Amino acid sequence: MMASELQKPTKKNRGFYVKMRILHKGRQPEKSLFFKYYKWVLWFSFTLYFLTSFFIGNKSISLSKSRVSGSKSSLASRVLFESVNKTSHKSKPKNPASFKDLKIFIYELPSEYNEDWLSNKRCSNHLFASEVAIHRALMNTYNLRTFDPYEADFFFVPVYVSCNFSTVNGFPAIGHARSLLSSAIQLISTNYPFWNRSQGSDHIFVASHDYGACFHAMEDRAIDDGIPEFLKNSIILQTFGVNYKHPCQDVENVLIPPYIAPESVRKTLEKAPLTGNRDIMVFFRGKMEVHPKNISGKFYSKRVRTEIWRRYNGDRRFYLQRHRFAGFQSEIVRSVFCLCPLGWAPWSPRLVESVALGCVPVIIADGIRLPFPSAVKWSEISLTVAERDVGKLGMILEHVAATNLSTIQRNLWDPAVTRALLFNDHMQKGDATWQVLDSLYHKLDRSYSRSRVSSQ
Repeated sequence: MMASELQKPTKKNRGFYVKMRILHKGRQPEKSLFFKYYKWVLWFSFTLYFLTSFFIGNKSISLSKSRVSGSKSSLASRVLFESVNKTSHKSKPKNPASFKDLKIFIYELPSEYNEDWLSNKRCSNHLFASEVAIHRALMNTYNLRTFDPYEADFFFVPVYVSCNFSTVNGFPAIGHARSLLSSAIQLISTNYPFWNRSQGSDHIFVASHDYGACFHAMEDRAIDDGIPEFLKNSIILQTFGVNYKHPCQDVENVLIPPYIAPESVRKTLEKAPLTGNRDIMVFFRGKMEVHPKNISGKFYSKRVRTEIWRRYNGDRRFYLQRHRFAGFQSEIVRSVFCLCPLGWAPWSPRLVESVALGCVPVIIADGIRLPFPSAVKWSEISLTVAERDVGKLGMILEHVAATNLSTIQRNLWDPAVTRALLFNDHMQKGDATWQVLDSLYHKLDRSYSRSRVSSQ
């Protein structure tokens, strides 16, 4: 018993203490000796306790299990250093309640897989840039990110494959995507145990291209090439999605929106508020071929855009432009309806731009699957017109404008809708990265570490 726990003398028990002092008279040396050793035992016990608590709370990673060599310093040593320093010194926002203890480990790959591509500023701002945006957001989400791969539910592999811009037309060339990804997987599977133990089923990749992980802009070629074998067991975050069977979504996937820079939206809305005057009834700016080319038996946009141009060019209700204009967002924010027809692929960045700038999206892409339906009630904020009904577009939009337009706009202008479709460098509750994590949380059955715990 510690001295602090002894009861203080009172009138009632003072006699007892006097008797005890008399009985123990002559044993003072033994008592002093006892307390001398007792103090040392107590000090040693507390020291051992605090040291044990510290090492358990700051569990390090076995270098023998996670050492990675390459052109840069050992990834394992960086993981070890950051697990002790970053997690203990940064202020950390709390996890959203629905994610509970979800943990994601981010591989720190050599810079040729990601950072080197950022030398071109377009890499982090073009329509495929969600691969960069998601990486940045996860890096900044400290409580969901773990530096200990042995406690991770999922493993994020940050490879930027859409920043190789063509010198001919300026569009991203993704012919190198398969070899770059294959090289990254070779690296992590050789130097870490985590890919091999699950065959990659708890590993996450971003494929923000026309046909997702098929890595080709033309559908027939994308289908022929298919999803690489080395990705077929993983989780793909991709912009491509249809509501029928398709080889390019025949993989565990989360459908994500194309990237639109939140800063560009904010600047546009500073000049023209969401609820301001909209003097353009129907808007579209983009590629509309008058004489569409036959490419391998396919026509761009299945001729839908050509039909829009032929029927409505010159119609005073339609503001149609075929050429690029850097300030096109200022036109969207002035428009009531924004056409979102398919291109080579069914999805388009116009979907996000229209929503973010308060213009009712008119989706013309049969069978398209839209991102985050639990957060964005697409049927309440947009219109869907069948490709075969493009000729009736004027009549359909006139009818909506005369009946339920105000209800659609009220739903569309809810800030939560726009938030769900935009990626931020620092994740906000309800934004696009948050929606991705929410989707991953519902795939925890793919987590190797969880399955090991549940089976024990």
